[in-house]
Amino acid sequence: MRVLLINSVCGIGSTGKICADLAEGFEKDGHEVKIAFGRDSFVPERCRKYAHRIGTDLGVRLHGIRSRLLDDHGLGSVRATKAFLQWAEEYQPNLLWLHNLHGYYLNYELLFDWIKKHPDLEVRWTLHDCWAFTGHCSHFSAVNCLQWRDHCKTCVQSRRYPASLFLDRCSSNFAKKKSSFTGVKNMTLITPSQWLADLVRQSFLKEYPVEVQYNKVDATVFCPTPGDFRARYGITEKKMILGVANVWDDRKGLGDFLELAQRLDDSWQIVLVGLNETQIQALPKNVLGLTRTVNAKQLAEIYSAADVFVNPSREETFGMTSVEATLCGTPAIVYKGTACEEIVEKFGGVAVEQGVDHILAELQKI
Repeated sequence: MRVLLINSVCGIGSTGKICADLAEGFEKDGHEVKIAFGRDSFVPERCRKYAHRIGTDLGVRLHGIRSRLLDDHGLGSVRATKAFLQWAEEYQPNLLWLHNLHGYYLNYELLFDWIKKHPDLEVRWTLHDCWAFTGHCSHFSAVNCLQWRDHCKTCVQSRRYPASLFLDRCSSNFAKKKSSFTGVKNMTLITPSQWLADLVRQSFLKEYPVEVQYNKVDATVFCPTPGDFRARYGITEKKMILGVANVWDDRKGLGDFLELAQRLDDSWQIVLVGLNETQIQALPKNVLGLTRTVNAKQLAEIYSAADVFVNPSREETFGMTSVEATLCGTPAIVYKGTACEEIVEKFGGVAVEQGVDHILAELQKI
């Protein structure tokens, strides 16, 4: 069997690693596998034999500019997508497994037109967020928007990813996505949580079967791992609160961590991993900021060094970092109202009502 996976990145980031693990599993079972990707030319060595690039870095930048000007994310990259589909026609996959189609690298209308011309093709689509069934955004929980249930008309998050600077075309985007993404003969949707599956069944994608498959975490890597992290940063005598994210903003809970820092005494030390240099320079003294690390063992050492892991994100469809922390022996506190609540019930941890007061109350218990 020939398998083709499509994702924004290959072998890096959470979705890229998921695709890499799938590819290795299919190859082990004797199948031929390719991963088509469009962003970040860096591909880890273990994935290079699977990798097929869609477009170029320049194409990604041009698609991004178009999205910001016209608010039509996913409708650029026409030439790159046509070239890719010509390659896919020659490859003739038996199984097409979609992942993140957003990310300024692919034209979803052309892709789904091609899919519908191959009704015997088995299609799976893992949804890592909500972009597929909204007119613009990838998440809507923080603003409590329910337009996606019927038809997105105006977007209060047009300046957020995928950002539009001037126009709001979420109504027409919603209609185009609905037209493209519905009517596929043999497609199964996969979500990393029951929380997201429940949302999908309320959307225009409800015609498809939905399976819940929790993201896998390598417990041989993320396990109690001794290290000298506390000694290196001079916090051996403090109680350490850890937060980890790929990108930090208010929706991820950065503001809540800063408020928490103001309300804790000197016996506590907050450590945040994944900040950019500008964010690090603006931190108060009792918050240690670190840039993102791609070294899993190093991250396991940081998880293991912490006394408690806090994930105050208001928009999560799984919550990988909470699972990783728990596997490293560190108790996790997450917010209710996202998939994190479901995940800690399954893997360990506690979910509290949203707000710093509730985090403080749980810290005292721990």
